[in-house]
This record gives sequence, C-alpha cells and structure tokens, in this order.
Amino acid sequence: MVFSLKICGNYGMGNSTFYKWRDKFGGMETSDINRLKELESENRKLKQMFAELNFKSLLQEEIIRKF
Repeated sequence: MVFSLKICGNYGMGNSTFYKWRDKFGGMETSDINRLKELESENRKLKQMFAELNFKSLLQEEIIRKF
C-alpha cells in the first residue's frame, strides 16, 4: 500500500486509477502488453472500416430509393 501511495504521489495519479491499472496490466509481460496494443489498434481500424462501409451502404440505398 505504501508503494502505491508513493507512485501515485510521484505521478499525480489517484489511488483508484493505480489499482485499476494494476488489475488490468499487473500480471502481463511486455510482450502481452505489446500484443494488446496491436489488437486495440487493429480493432480501431476495423471499427473505422465498418463505419465507412456502413455509411457507403446507406448512401447507396438512399440513391437507389430516389430512382
């Protein structure tokens, strides 16, 4: 507990933030964290692609309805 208070004080972080971070990443190796970052990045890209394709599909449907 003293260790977490020192870290929080040094970096201006709240205790709850520290414990959430520790619970999420505490048991991970560096390679696990890197893989998680890669997956999060890929997920963002896929969500963006889906949004763009969905938008294009809606535009096409609107165009078809007008004819």
